[in-house]
Amino acid sequence: MSGNKNQPRATAKGMGRRDFLRRGAGAAGLAIVPRSVLGGPGHVPPSDLVTIAAIGVGSQGTRVMMDFLKIPDARVVAVCDVNKESSDYSEWGANEIRDKERQLLGSGFSNWGSWWKGCTCGREPARRLVEAYYGLAKASGDYKGCNAYVDFRELLEQEKDLDAVLVCTADHWHAPIAIRAMRKGKHVFGQKPMTHSVAEARRMGEVARETKRATQVAVGNAASEDTRRLTEWVRAGAIGPLREIHNWSSRPFWPQGIETPAVGEPVPEGFDWDLWVGPREYRPYNHAYLPFIWRAWYDFGTGCLGDMGNYSFDTMFRVAELGAPTAVEASSTPLFKESYPLASLVHFYFPARGEMPPLTIHWYDGSLKPVRPPELEPGREMSRENEGMLLVGDSGKILCGFEGDHPQLIPEAKMKEFKEPPKTLPRSAGFYREWLDACKGGPAPSASFEFESTVVEALLLGNIAVRTGKKLEWSSADLKITNDAAAEKLVEDSYREGFGIA
Repeated sequence: MSGNKNQPRATAKGMGRRDFLRRGAGAAGLAIVPRSVLGGPGHVPPSDLVTIAAIGVGSQGTRVMMDFLKIPDARVVAVCDVNKESSDYSEWGANEIRDKERQLLGSGFSNWGSWWKGCTCGREPARRLVEAYYGLAKASGDYKGCNAYVDFRELLEQEKDLDAVLVCTADHWHAPIAIRAMRKGKHVFGQKPMTHSVAEARRMGEVARETKRATQVAVGNAASEDTRRLTEWVRAGAIGPLREIHNWSSRPFWPQGIETPAVGEPVPEGFDWDLWVGPREYRPYNHAYLPFIWRAWYDFGTGCLGDMGNYSFDTMFRVAELGAPTAVEASSTPLFKESYPLASLVHFYFPARGEMPPLTIHWYDGSLKPVRPPELEPGREMSRENEGMLLVGDSGKILCGFEGDHPQLIPEAKMKEFKEPPKTLPRSAGFYREWLDACKGGPAPSASFEFESTVVEALLLGNIAVRTGKKLEWSSADLKITNDAAAEKLVEDSYREGFGIA
């Protein structure tokens, strides 16, 4: 393995930072200590800091890392990525990442990134950003406290005083990294979708429960006011018993429905392709896989459902109090041997829950949409940016944004006469705040691995239905597709030797 060989931070041999500070306070008696240790305005005592390593610092990983840099009791101490540095990453708009970094660093950094020739990310740009940001608090402006690694396994071995990790890699690496980190005693914040396969989703929930680590999947709507509000509306009977939910996405905006490259290409300098492929069967490098196009490939990504479904399914599972489905079926544009199709329609069938009737979720991607509801007045938009959610009950319909945001009863006259029910669900202190507080012993976060494991189990069954084009009967208790042996083989990933789940 390769990586930064700097000595790990340690306050005392075999003793973590918090233990060291607690024991030291009793042993040292009256001692003069820096104000930064005691805390005070603008300072957080080291015992209250959650030390974090960012694993996967492409464009999305860099965004998440910047969010945590801004939180006073979070401290990024290491970064890790198989790519040293390149300027070919995807972003949401021209100079989006560069401008966010400039905003983070402040007015003295108006020229930051002016040398970039595109969206520049990787472990070295991430390390520079971390050290520049923490250097703002130093009189000298100089800070050298962030280690950079190629291999996350070396990071977990070397960073002895580490509390938690952010996992923002491609989907196929989520479970191996998260499970190894939890077994090493680290709390985990994981990028959506939680994982790559149905069996991995179950395993991640189990390991989180066994290790009692604080875990969170990056679906912020799990902690949102809109999700709670929508749940309260449905439980109060705003549309009667809920029977159907339609959920549609404009994704993919990356190439999909493509043939496997016939030849390899030279691996870019500073990029560890073998480690990026990791648990999957090795294949030659080709630009058809990177950057971001990996979402299109069965081996590495989870397609449109994985990219966006973990958001909306989280909301639907809470609103409708869902467990695992009993069956899933799908249709799509033409299938390809190794990549997801251009568009798909997936139906998820859920059984009755107590007094709640059976429910069907209809998923549409590739800009497919459900039939326009007759209750929606002419001239009104059915969705925001071609994505949305429609809840259908026995006595009404609710039209929302993709994640259940901005709910509105339709037609408008019904919304005007609607009396919103009282707030009965506890509100969240904030998505990141939930996880950081849990790292310190607080309650489990809203989108913990234990909760999301069932959500993602259903979600990724949808991908198996897309790949097979069949209606699949599902036994969640047995983790088994009961009516199709070929589809059953897709429930669990296989792993290349040396890259499996620890």
